[in-house]
Amino acid sequence: MHFLVETLGDDSKIKVLTEAKENGEKKYFIEGIFAQAELKNRNGRIYPKKVIEKAVESYQSVIEAKRALGELNHPPHPNINPERASHLIEKLVWEGNNVMGRAKILTSLPMGKIVKGLIDEGVNFGVSTRGMGSISESNGVKIVQDDFVLNTVDVVSDPSGIDCWVEGVLESKEWVIDALTGQWVIAEQNKKQLKSLSYKQIQEQKLALFAKFLQQIR
Repeated sequence: MHFLVETLGDDSKIKVLTEAKENGEKKYFIEGIFAQAELKNRNGRIYPKKVIEKAVESYQSVIEAKRALGELNHPPHPNINPERASHLIEKLVWEGNNVMGRAKILTSLPMGKIVKGLIDEGVNFGVSTRGMGSISESNGVKIVQDDFVLNTVDVVSDPSGIDCWVEGVLESKEWVIDALTGQWVIAEQNKKQLKSLSYKQIQEQKLALFAKFLQQIR
């Protein structure tokens, strides 16, 4: 399982919109291409449309529940941290092979205020997907597989300037789901923890995992 982040190319400009509140203040929104299918991106990966369709469809329930938070720049993990939230994704719809999105900037929160400040100062920025999934490689092309899960779409600095950072740091770890907590954890840390356990402790953990599994299927 890989931690996947994708930054769109410079031709995928994000549109900034503002709406006036009753008190005269502005509400800020961004619109544009939030994800693309069937196109080899600058990270050398292709997302088949059926893979993105499945992920976007699953993510609709998060949007409807108003929990589709995104952050300012990618963190080094797939979990969403509300303390670093900068925007709320309100819509993801298809136009051809493009996923068109709309997000409201959370101007009352610290990271949202920074994004607002960037907009007010005329700074250009982009968006980048963050998710988890496995990859197969064929003829030098990495194909994202059907288990891909979309975690969010983050606001990032100028796409042309962050590719190396994204590729070098955010994809340097393998992540797995901790079945006891339901949280994403670094696989290597998980392996080290297992090695430190005694045989009895491992068996007890197996029983606990099985009991949790039984509870989930009832």
